[in-house]
Amino acid sequence: MFRSSTQIKHTSYPSRLIRYSSRYSRALNMSLKAISSKDAAALDKDLMDVGGFSLDQLMELAGLSVSQAVYRFHPLSKGKRVLVVCGPGNNGGDGLVAARHLAHYGYTPSIYYPKQGKNELYARLKTQLENLSVPFVADFTAAVDSTDLIIDAIFGFSFQKPLREPFPSIISQLEETKVPVLSVDTPSSWDIQEGPPKEGPGVKFMPGALISLTAPKPCVKWYKGRHFVGGRFLTKSIADKYDLDVPEYAGIDQIVEVGVNADEKL
Repeated sequence: MFRSSTQIKHTSYPSRLIRYSSRYSRALNMSLKAISSKDAAALDKDLMDVGGFSLDQLMELAGLSVSQAVYRFHPLSKGKRVLVVCGPGNNGGDGLVAARHLAHYGYTPSIYYPKQGKNELYARLKTQLENLSVPFVADFTAAVDSTDLIIDAIFGFSFQKPLREPFPSIISQLEETKVPVLSVDTPSSWDIQEGPPKEGPGVKFMPGALISLTAPKPCVKWYKGRHFVGGRFLTKSIADKYDLDVPEYAGIDQIVEVGVNADEKL
């Protein structure tokens, strides 16, 4: 119900922000710029130190945004089976939260979590999913062959090369699969500043959808696909401090679908 045939082009000119709901058919011209990895980390710290947010809250809001992007990109009518591939850090935690919301929406998520985070928060998120009977699978290849959508929640803005096991083979399968993929914050294996790797796993990885959390990262200028932004919790003072363009969220939506002018803000 939220799809549109409008194609979003990523150029240096102000891009068109489209509301993909029949209730919100107006289009707004808006320029969104990227935030550097260093500033993204500092912003998260400010949200907790100054803004009063806990890590749990930020992860919950991020995961909720991811789940809404899934619902818009891949509604239930396209297939209920969703494989969430989680990394060991906060990006993986966002994926665990998203899976919980998706289960309540009526999807049938499963989790591939080969290298689990050590923070007790991740253990609690895992328990929440187990209480909903969401399975944790051990065979990634078999899981890919029996799902309708994959959520790439492996690496976020803090990713640093090189890829380490078991993730090279996972990334290789993600770039080869015909199953649609939605990546969380950045396509896993991409350099935050420089985009896709020049060689090795990830060279051809181009997910069908990407949700940037809080603000786009510089690598989006290499991205071609449906692009969402989620982060409807920034105060004006924090947005102004980092010179962020906050999109206009419609109704109760936690996400907007946008183009991006990915000139990095320093």
